[in-house]
Amino acid sequence: MKNKSFAVANSVAITTGVVYLTCAFSVILFPDFSINIAKTWFHGIDISRLAVFNITPASFVLGLVTSAVYAWFVGYVFTRTYALFSK
Repeated sequence: MKNKSFAVANSVAITTGVVYLTCAFSVILFPDFSINIAKTWFHGIDISRLAVFNITPASFVLGLVTSAVYAWFVGYVFTRTYALFSK
C-alpha cells in the first residue's frame, strides 16, 4: 500500500499544481473575470475590496510549491488512513 500512497500523493500534488497554475494565470491575464468567478464561489459576497493583485515571481513560486507540498501530504495521509479503515 505504501507505493499506492506515494502514487496518490504525487497525483494529488500534480493536480493541485496544475489548478494553481491555471488560477494564477487567469488572475494575471483576466483579473476582473477572476474576481467575478470568485464572487460566485463565495455566494455573492463582494470580495473586490479584498482583491489586491500583487503577484511577484517569488510569491508565485512560493504559492505553487507550498500548495503542491501540502496537497502531497494530504494525498499521502488520506491514502494511509483509507487503507487503515478499509481493513
